[in-house]
Amino acid sequence: MASLRKLHPDDLDQVAAVYRDAVISQAEGLYSPAQIAAWSNHAHTSNAVRDALSRGYGLASCAENDPTQIEAFGLLDPIQRLSLLYCRGRSCRQGRSSTILRALEHHAWHQGCRQWHTEASQLSKPLLLRLGWRIDAEETVMFAGEAFLRWRMIKPLIQPHGGLDNQQAETIGG
Repeated sequence: MASLRKLHPDDLDQVAAVYRDAVISQAEGLYSPAQIAAWSNHAHTSNAVRDALSRGYGLASCAENDPTQIEAFGLLDPIQRLSLLYCRGRSCRQGRSSTILRALEHHAWHQGCRQWHTEASQLSKPLLLRLGWRIDAEETVMFAGEAFLRWRMIKPLIQPHGGLDNQQAETIGG
């Protein structure tokens, strides 16, 4: 798999495209067509993603044959909150999200963070549970005019041991 690189505010168009693709390609059967439409358009119709990208710390996994093409990304905003984690449908189940999460955890730990929290969708909840997160609460929220069930999740961070080699840590600004 291609190495990770740090996200920058000028990645907004690609981040929004990955966000949209991830929802459209993976949410069918888990969400209604109205929910998918509302969710998939959010990155383009609100400033939330742009603002998180400019404030937070994020990493991108790019295509092996094109290091400028983002296939997956994760974003911390603020440092103790996993704000966004999305992967294109064509690139899911390749370990990209797990790799991003491990690298973000490494970064957060070195920034003094000792516990993460997030609000997980039906898409991300199974992965997060496998990676040691636990459910704090279930909630229903209104998002772009549609009701969504999600889970507030937490994960205590432990001191990283290995996980990232020196070259990968340097690549992402470890």
